[in-house]
Amino acid sequence: MQDHTRRLGLPYILPSQAQKHVPHNEALDVLDTMVQLVLASIGNAPPATPVEGACFGVDTEPTGAWNAAAGAVAQWRDGGWHFVQPKEGWIAWCTTEQHLHIHDGSHWQRFAQFPTLGVNATPDEINRLSVAADASLLSHNATDHRLKINKASPADTASLIFQSNWTGHAELGLTGSNNFAIKVANAEGDWQTALSIDETGHVATPLRPAARVWLTGGIQSPAAGSLTGFTDMEFATGGFRLGAPVPSGTGQQLVAPASAHYLIALSVVPASSAFFQIDIVINGTRSITNTLTQPGNPTGRKLSFTGVFPIAKDEWIALRHQGGSFDFNLDKTELFIVALT
Repeated sequence: MQDHTRRLGLPYILPSQAQKHVPHNEALDVLDTMVQLVLASIGNAPPATPVEGACFGVDTEPTGAWNAAAGAVAQWRDGGWHFVQPKEGWIAWCTTEQHLHIHDGSHWQRFAQFPTLGVNATPDEINRLSVAADASLLSHNATDHRLKINKASPADTASLIFQSNWTGHAELGLTGSNNFAIKVANAEGDWQTALSIDETGHVATPLRPAARVWLTGGIQSPAAGSLTGFTDMEFATGGFRLGAPVPSGTGQQLVAPASAHYLIALSVVPASSAFFQIDIVINGTRSITNTLTQPGNPTGRKLSFTGVFPIAKDEWIALRHQGGSFDFNLDKTELFIVALT
C-alpha cells in the first residue's frame, strides 16, 4: 500500500500507525496551501518578513532558504519554509503581478493568452474568439479607443463581414488590396465593389449606373410622334442595358437599373433646316423634358440639353420626335446618363 496520494502527495493514515494525527494534519496543511492557490509573489529570493501562511512561487534560480526548491510553492508556516512541488497544469493567481500563472512542470509561467475563447458560444481553430450576445461593447479606458484589424500583406484581407443566417451580404475593409472598399453580395452570392477609396483619397463607385448611348443609322427623319431608342453603348455601368425595341420607330429601350435621380445630357445634331422638338420620355409616354421648338439651321451644329430627373428601377428611356432630320451616330445625336443618388 502506498503511503502518499498519487497527485498531491498527501500522507495516508496507515494501519497501526502511531501519532495518526500527524500525517492527517500534514495533509490538511498541504491542501490548505494548494487549494485555491494564491501567490504573494514569484521570485528567487525569500522575502525578509513573510506573513504567516503566505505562499510564494519559487522561480528558476532560487537562493538562500529556497536554494533547492526551484519551481516549488514555498509557504511560510510555523516559523519556517514548507515546500510543495506543483505538477504541470496547476494554476495560481499572483497578487503582486495581478495575473494568472500556470506551472509547466518545472516553473511558473505567466498565462498570457488563451488559444481559444468562447463567450456563450463555441470557438474553433478559425473563429478562435466566438461571442453570442445581443451586443458587444468595447469602451475607452479614459480617453481614446481604437479597434485594430491587421493583415499580413496587401494581397490579404482585413475586413468586417455582415451576415444574415450565416450568409454574407456586405463587407467593408481592405479586401485584397490596401484600398478601402465596401462590397455587397447579390442574390447569387457574387461579391461586387460598391465603393473604393485609394491611398490618394480618390473615391470610386464602379457600380454607379451610367451610360453613353446612341442610335446608329446616319441621317434620318423620324415620323411625328414616333420614338427612337438606341443601338450602341460606349460604356454602361451599374446595370444599364438595352431592352426591347421601342414600340414605334427604331432602336431599343434604355432600361434604368435602379431608382435614383439621374443627370441626363442629350446632344442633338440637326441635319435639316426644319423646326423640331425632341422629348426625353419614360416608358414611351411620360415626357420628363424636351428641347422646346428649335430651328434646324444651321445644320450640323450640336445642341445640348441637360437636367436632373427621378427615374424608377426598370423604367425605360427613349426619344420622341416632332419634325426635323437628325444625324444619329456616336458623337452626334446621343444621350449621356448617370445616377446622382
